[in-house]
Amino acid sequence: MERLDKMNRNWQKLKQSANGIPTNESLIPYILEILKDGKEMKNRVIREKVIIFLQIPDRILEIKYPNYPESEGVLLNRFSFALSNLYKANAIERPKRGIYKITEIGKSLLNQYGDGLTKKILEEQPAFKKYMEELAIRNERTGSTGLLLEDMQEDVMLEVENRINNRKNEVAIELLEKVRQVEPTFFENLVVKLLIAMGYSGKNGEAKVTTRTNDGGIDGIINQDPLGTSTVYIQAKRYQEGNKVGRPNIQAFYGALASVNADRGVFITTSSFSKGAVEFAKNQGIVLIDGIKLTDLMLQYEVGVEVAKIYKLFRIDNDYFDNDI
Repeated sequence: MERLDKMNRNWQKLKQSANGIPTNESLIPYILEILKDGKEMKNRVIREKVIIFLQIPDRILEIKYPNYPESEGVLLNRFSFALSNLYKANAIERPKRGIYKITEIGKSLLNQYGDGLTKKILEEQPAFKKYMEELAIRNERTGSTGLLLEDMQEDVMLEVENRINNRKNEVAIELLEKVRQVEPTFFENLVVKLLIAMGYSGKNGEAKVTTRTNDGGIDGIINQDPLGTSTVYIQAKRYQEGNKVGRPNIQAFYGALASVNADRGVFITTSSFSKGAVEFAKNQGIVLIDGIKLTDLMLQYEVGVEVAKIYKLFRIDNDYFDNDI
């Protein structure tokens, strides 16, 4: 059966998500269009040809997931979902690792529906139904809800990320309140342990909290090498929320650094810094860490917290299958 209409070549006419990126479903017919001559093709080549066919601009390709700026991009990730659905419906096959080829079923679907081919149509194919039956059995055995990853649109996935981030922020608020309640000595030890966890002590370095009676305005010292040729000096102020660290505090710390001929200092507080303090520290090369940044670092390097639960989300490593062993 010959299809009567021609394929749309304008990406802007495709169904798009809220961020203006074509949905994974809208890519389905165009993957078949690229493969219709029966040639075997790698995933990367398929993506490139579809992008050229639809004239998708770089600005769309460059859009990343907010929490994953180093990822390959939202649109390229959506190709994986589209290929997966086509494979489930037996519209394409994988004759070799990382290689795709259209099937007779795929050709028939393309001829019949053209750019009107949808995921719903794919789901009506016998192969797709068989896949779903097996998935239902596996979900029953594992107690899963049966929600397909590709059915989780980007806004849903982002909502999951947002919920996780929101919970992290709630923990951070509780953590900061606890830190504000500890004894000053405990706090000084805490910030030294944090900097050690961040790698400031080096491979064979040494870190210590100074004696309170004779600290000279310096609460902690980290020697980053055994000879002490590279040293970081720390001042830690456990202040309540409304008690900002002002410019005089930073100037005093700068004087303490000068007394030991030091040019590297980190000032850490559980509160915040005044504008004057920030300006002075910037000009003198002093690193400032306020309460919010402090607890963010504690979460990142797992100081004073523990992991409650880890969830793993798997996906196919296409690079693995693109290479022969």
